[in-house]
Amino acid sequence: MNTHPRNIAASIDPVKLDRLAEVAIKIGLRLQAGQDLLVTAPMVALPLVRRIAEHAYKAGCGLVTPFFSDEEITLSRYKFGPEEGFDRAAGWLYEGMSRAFDRNTARLAIVGDDPMLLAGQDPARVSRASKANSIAYQPALEKIVNFDVNWNIVAYPGASWASRVFPGDEEDVAVAKLADAIFAASRVDNDGAVAAWEKHNATLRERTEWLNGQRFHALHYSGPGTDLTIGLADGHEWQGGASTARNGIICNPNIPTEEVFTTPHAARVDGHVVSTKPLSYQGTLIDDIAVHFEAGRIVEAKASRGEEVLNKVLDTDEGARRLGEVALVPHSSPISSSGLLFFNTLFDENAACHIALGQCYSKCFVDGGKLTPDQIAAQGGNKSLIHIDWMIGSDRIDIDGVNAHGGRLPVFRKGEWA
Repeated sequence: MNTHPRNIAASIDPVKLDRLAEVAIKIGLRLQAGQDLLVTAPMVALPLVRRIAEHAYKAGCGLVTPFFSDEEITLSRYKFGPEEGFDRAAGWLYEGMSRAFDRNTARLAIVGDDPMLLAGQDPARVSRASKANSIAYQPALEKIVNFDVNWNIVAYPGASWASRVFPGDEEDVAVAKLADAIFAASRVDNDGAVAAWEKHNATLRERTEWLNGQRFHALHYSGPGTDLTIGLADGHEWQGGASTARNGIICNPNIPTEEVFTTPHAARVDGHVVSTKPLSYQGTLIDDIAVHFEAGRIVEAKASRGEEVLNKVLDTDEGARRLGEVALVPHSSPISSSGLLFFNTLFDENAACHIALGQCYSKCFVDGGKLTPDQIAAQGGNKSLIHIDWMIGSDRIDIDGVNAHGGRLPVFRKGEWA
């Protein structure tokens, strides 16, 4: 694996990279004066982290604290680490993050590593390490999924990731192409990026307001290989674009984003559905997923590739076989129109309608910030150690909204808003 930071930096437009950093702070986080910022990032993303720190301090940030990961160090664990070490994780770190969030520290994650980094490693080890990390991460994750603080995810075009997306190109060319794709999807490829995001958020808000006004009881999906009814949680609320965290700050958790989403009812999903794009998960590409739901639970799951890993994921805990999110994305979204498979959920989920296995978001309930975990569960919200999105939308999928009396209203036709 070769990474050459100077060459990579030369392949990335510095003006657009700076815009991305500015958007991350001003739109993604809407960082407040005096607020601290915790950043996690791969080492290759250091140029972006530096620009983010600059914009954060210009916005009045109290303290920027970065935590870095490294591909070679990650692989060293699998090459030389003791067997018993794969059942361990840095719980102390996540406990510290949780305490930071209790003190109103904002959270920014940067993705950019090779999404298939662990493809050549023992799947059992990868699964054990992932589960241990998921358990250890719970104190911090709960603060994020419950939207206690303003948080955001953005991307940096690491060389190894770029080579996955553009395998036929030289490394510097691949990085330049991925950078351009990231900048376009993140709406920072032109001047006025902050204003462009304000306009995009207004469009997403119109869609959520329409859906919330309909108060659908369920959504019915039909298309090739798909006949699926997804019941919606009692008191569900559609979200999308900018949202208000419990600390009162309006932020955009995902950049890019094209989705509007809400919480399904964990016990009211029935029928069968197939994936329309591959799922990249922990170094495994899971393709042609086909599952059957009964009373909310996946009772049968198949895949043409990665089936063993898929079933390990489904066995993570009781909630892993149930849905925690349903999201609507038009087939004509910019990411879908790019024709690229990013091998990264932050981007690929914004190319198509999707569902997520596992943990639900408490903010996707009316007055969700005031609900206890027991109340969320009683209204149909799912609980799990995982939250994994996979794509089920295409230009051949129709979606109907179903009201409590069985009446239907078109929501999507041939992959577009009806």
